[in-house]
Amino acid sequence: MARPAELLIIDAQNDFCDLPEAWCPIDPLTGTRLAPALPVPGAHADLLRLAGFIGGAAALIDGITVTLDSHHRHDIAHPGYWRTGDGAAVAPFTTITAPQLRAGAFRPALAAEQERSQRYLDALEAAGRYTLMCWPVHCQLGSWGHGLHAAVLSACNAWEDARHSPVRVVGKGSFPWSEHYSALMAEVPDPADPGTALNRPLLDRLDRAATILIAGEASSHCVKATVEHLVEYLPSGRLGRLWLLTDCMSPVAGFEPQAAAFIDAMRGRGLPTLTHGQAAARLRQEAG
Repeated sequence: MARPAELLIIDAQNDFCDLPEAWCPIDPLTGTRLAPALPVPGAHADLLRLAGFIGGAAALIDGITVTLDSHHRHDIAHPGYWRTGDGAAVAPFTTITAPQLRAGAFRPALAAEQERSQRYLDALEAAGRYTLMCWPVHCQLGSWGHGLHAAVLSACNAWEDARHSPVRVVGKGSFPWSEHYSALMAEVPDPADPGTALNRPLLDRLDRAATILIAGEASSHCVKATVEHLVEYLPSGRLGRLWLLTDCMSPVAGFEPQAAAFIDAMRGRGLPTLTHGQAAARLRQEAG
């Protein structure tokens, strides 16, 4: 008998893909070709494989959930939010620590956000997961970069048409005063914004699946953070149902050790790590 399977696709968005030029449209305002803001090496190939997996295993996939990194331009993890102590612009990929902010090496562009920013950095570092990174502006709400990779979108559309069931879409990151790598909660939840809290409805829905297949970008950040939270908070605690499609995810350049450590840690917790081909074969075998 078939086991219900849920595919969780994390942030398979244009801005995270090392897309060929032909896949990037022309900006009608400037006449120049748009480009991904934060391309992950290998992501385009990952997502072509994922699209093929969805097409080939569509009859065995009972649900699809897609997460979308969804930011405002003004965001605590974007360079424009910040200035150096002498008022200069902050470059992308700058890290800012709580002691640096307190010492005046950096400051928010808006002086009114100083106290709030300090509280955030203190809380972020106390949690021990991340130091603030000023990423390039990416996945801005409404932009081309915010959209799904075209092949993944096409595969999801075909799945919807065949199954007469909607792909569920989960946004994350639109609260501008916290990083939100995980699809399940912000790094520092804010009581005033329920969207930053632990997403228990999503957890409960995923927990109803017999198998949860996980793919997307990037294995060093948003996939990693989401899976870590799944392992911590999945109500049933049955972690062997979380399958990582390792050839459908890649790390941000320079963060390969973090991704490798994450995969090793998850194997240690009992999560199967499979290629998309191995996962399809195993689903067919379990379906009988």
